[in-house]
Amino acid sequence: MHWGRQIIRRLLLGTGLGLVALTASVAVQAAAPAMVSVGVSESILRKGPGLSHEGLWSVPRGYPLQIVQRQSGWLQVRDFEGDRTWIRAAATSRTPHFIVKVPTANLRARPSTQSRVLGKLSYGTILQTLAHDNDGWVKVRQQPQGKTGWVAQRLLWGCLLYTS
Repeated sequence: MHWGRQIIRRLLLGTGLGLVALTASVAVQAAAPAMVSVGVSESILRKGPGLSHEGLWSVPRGYPLQIVQRQSGWLQVRDFEGDRTWIRAAATSRTPHFIVKVPTANLRARPSTQSRVLGKLSYGTILQTLAHDNDGWVKVRQQPQGKTGWVAQRLLWGCLLYTS
C-alpha cells in the first residue's frame, strides 16, 4: 500500500485542496442512501415482507428504490414519492437508475442548459444511469425507448452508484 501513501502525500503537498476533495468524496459516499432498482421485468410492491402480504402496486424494471430495512430476503423500500413498501430482495438489482421527479425535464445532447434539447421527459420516467459529471448532470438512457442524453440531476431522484 506504499503507492497509496505517495498519492496522499502528493495531494497534501499540492494545493491542499486534494485532501479536502478526498474527504468530501468519502463523506458523500458514506452519506449516500442504500439504493437498488427493480431488476426483473416487473415486481409487485407489498404491504409487508412476504407473499402473504397484500400487493399494493407493480413497478417496472429499473424503478429506483431506497432501502429502509432488510428482513428475511425482503427489503422495506421508499420510492421517489415517499411511499414505503416491501419488495423481494431477489427482484432487485444494483444497476443505477433515476426517475424524473418534476413535471417535465429536458433530455439534452450535452451537459449544459445551452445544449440542444433532444426530448422532453415526463414525471415518473425511468432512466438508466450511464455517467455523470461534477457539475450536476447525469447521462441517462430513457427506459424502455433507449433515447440517450443528459439531464440536470436536481430534476431526478435516485442514485449515481447503488450499494446494497
